[in-house]
Amino acid sequence: MSAEATNPEAHPEARPELRRRGRTRLDLRRLGRAALLGPTSRDRLPDAIGHVAEAHRAHHPDADLSILRRAYLLAETSHRGQMRKSGEPYITHPLAVTLILAELGAETTTLTASLLHDTVEDTDVTLDQVRAEFGDEVCFIVDGVTKVEKIDYGAAAEPETFRKMLVATGNDVRVMSIKLADRLHNMRTLGVMRPEKQARIAKVTRDVLIPLAERLGVQALKTELEDLVFAILHPEEYESTRALIAAHAGERDPLPAIADSVRGVLREAGITAEVQVRPRHFVSVHRIARTRGELRGSDFGRILVLVGENADCYAVLGELHTCFTPVVSEFKDFIATPKFNLYQSLHTAVATPEGYVAEVIVRTRQMHRVAEAGVVALGNPYTTATPDAATTDPDEERVDPTRPGWLSRLLDWQQSAPDPDTFWTVLRAELAQDREITVFRADGGTLGLPAGASCIDAAYAQHGAAAHGCIGARVNGRLTSLSSPLSDGDTVQLLLAQDASSGPAAEWLDHARTPAARIAISSWLEAHPDRAMAPTSAARAPLSVVGARGGGGNAVADLPDATVRLAGCCTPVPPDAVAGFLVRGGAVTVHRIHCAAVAQMRAVGRTSVAVHWRATADCRVTLRAESFGRPHLLADLTEAIAREGVEVVSATVEPPVEQRVRHSYTLQLPDAAGLPALMRAMRDVPGVYDVSRV
Repeated sequence: MSAEATNPEAHPEARPELRRRGRTRLDLRRLGRAALLGPTSRDRLPDAIGHVAEAHRAHHPDADLSILRRAYLLAETSHRGQMRKSGEPYITHPLAVTLILAELGAETTTLTASLLHDTVEDTDVTLDQVRAEFGDEVCFIVDGVTKVEKIDYGAAAEPETFRKMLVATGNDVRVMSIKLADRLHNMRTLGVMRPEKQARIAKVTRDVLIPLAERLGVQALKTELEDLVFAILHPEEYESTRALIAAHAGERDPLPAIADSVRGVLREAGITAEVQVRPRHFVSVHRIARTRGELRGSDFGRILVLVGENADCYAVLGELHTCFTPVVSEFKDFIATPKFNLYQSLHTAVATPEGYVAEVIVRTRQMHRVAEAGVVALGNPYTTATPDAATTDPDEERVDPTRPGWLSRLLDWQQSAPDPDTFWTVLRAELAQDREITVFRADGGTLGLPAGASCIDAAYAQHGAAAHGCIGARVNGRLTSLSSPLSDGDTVQLLLAQDASSGPAAEWLDHARTPAARIAISSWLEAHPDRAMAPTSAARAPLSVVGARGGGGNAVADLPDATVRLAGCCTPVPPDAVAGFLVRGGAVTVHRIHCAAVAQMRAVGRTSVAVHWRATADCRVTLRAESFGRPHLLADLTEAIAREGVEVVSATVEPPVEQRVRHSYTLQLPDAAGLPALMRAMRDVPGVYDVSRV
């Protein structure tokens, strides 16, 4: 994992998080010397992992450290003789990675696997040996973080390694926890690398590992990784930011005084709380400076208020907004609506009488632990297994209750991206989307989607390859096009065609945001090049199919020799109540009695003529079918009409608008009583969502 690590003092100024916590910096050379001394007596831990044991016991006072001793001894003996490029014994790397995780509160199994994470990759130790000595869980995690052989994969080794780690993370998030800590220590010690290699590693860290740390909620690792990447990829901006922070250090900082005021307000209100000033890390200061221009003293940090219970958070918020002037636009409630990475807090900002604006974060201590350590703070995901979990088939995929929705989506689409370059490109694009929404399915389930996702993305998330036949959607009960973007909390019902030949249109790619949808659509279009090249339905004249035209059907007017015409506006059929009016040319036009044209005819003084239906039951009617566009729709509708024994007098198909098509049919029915059954048969045609009389 880290055979290329270097000087441990590289970029120390890019680690304000560690500096402000007063954390003791490891002397890796001293640890290396301790490691070279070999095992100590069997009844105590080796001196080299004393820091790890101390940090671990701070979070887990009752932890059994004997397994850590055994893991350290195996790691030390297997790595003995290996050196890092900076000159330290190699064992200092797994020790440092394990200490990072121990300080975040990782449980014993994670620390054991962390000590061993490079043994299978860089030494003669095998996975079978790890399994025999430490059990299946440790073996699974070690295997998950072990790189694939470059000799087997060549240039594809890096993307395939990440694919392997992500698949393993889907079963156990502790795999990625170790990888993130591993990369953090390597980034801390990157100084002796060639500049081009530093830049390559930093870019992968920026594009893949920092977004993964954000999604897993491990803010303590994410912020330090951001600063280290910032120093390598943007050295000039980094230096200017460092100078800005250094200049601020020599000035009066207003935040401690504001924090004292907050403590006083909460003390008077009887709220027990811990109030801290949290300096911003380098990248955060840089972003604020770009947004606000010249920075004031209160812009270099934030005030953190820690309380015991959720209700106390809102009590603190009320006191702050009462005793200070709140900046309403800065208020965010991530307790009621947590972020998709487990983060919960109240964010607000208040203005002081001196004119300073201070950002304030309010959270419980448990929220603070999760905000800093994310999934690492959740401990062993299998400790809450059901009592009968032991009877589960060992061949079945392990299910991690902490697996978030974005990871499930990633695991789904990566199976459809066998090409390493495609996987690598799409993975970076997926991780670049930093916000999620939740939409509700019609069956009561939910779908987690990235912000900006459309109905197309929802279709592929819910139905997989079957979404090729999606012909429309209802969002919050209203019909909408598949290209419509979804919002958090929407309810979406997806309408699928039964026609196996249905497939996605090329323009779907313009509206698909998720990798799963884009890969599936692209694969289908590649397999059906004739459909991919088909012209889109641009403006074209309506298609008309015209048969023999008739006049009044079986309507009879009480006016000798008069021509009778059924009005096209309401298409009356027996046994509709009707009214007739004399129009130009001596013809009688027949309307349904409730047609709006009846009132107009009477208003202009048209002569009313009595009309009745002949005894024969046949009639003529015009129906309009509203549908989603798909292949063979006209043929299927015509076939459904023919099966009812109805003659098509004329048919008109209007050009599609947003994948929706309108068909109008003038039909000759042998029996007016069959009209309801005909309309039901037309509605049953896949893609048709409404049939009405014109």
